Amino acid sequence: IKDYDELMQYRLKILREKNLTLLDIQRVIATIKPLHGALELIQWLKRVTRFIVVSDTFVEFADPLMEQLERPTLFCHSLDVNREGTICGYQLRQKNAKRETVLALQQMNFEVIAFGDSYNDINMLKQADQGVLFRPPQNVVNDYPEFPVLHEYSELKSFLESRF
Repeated sequence: IKDYDELMQYRLKILREKNLTLLDIQRVIATIKPLHGALELIQWLKRVTRFIVVSDTFVEFADPLMEQLERPTLFCHSLDVNREGTICGYQLRQKNAKRETVLALQQMNFEVIAFGDSYNDINMLKQADQGVLFRPPQNVVNDYPEFPVLHEYSELKSFLESRF
């Protein structure tokens, strides 16, 4: 779903229909392990450059995974949760936060190389000095053929090494 609010309203509807709470979701998230190679790439990036994860996730969801990834800097949104633990809404850190983050970094004279996998990353990739689709679904590749497409962490590392 290209429209973020439409996507989030759809997700909130499903949570209400299934009577799922924040705790239910956090229990599932706690079982997720990073993809093979992700931690190594992040460790390498932190050694050779500045690295920020800019995500459309929510701080209430991110903690278990960020712990496993040795806590890279994370910019993300937050959820509205009632006393019963029901997720009733969300708060964007900023509208079009990914693009605005890139723009702010560029205004501070940072060169930005961004990689993402979905429609919600496209404005960030377009704003970046270099944008890359990493492990995107085919519909995103079809819609945005202007971006290089990489599928493995080793490919992404080689691509980034050639730019540093």
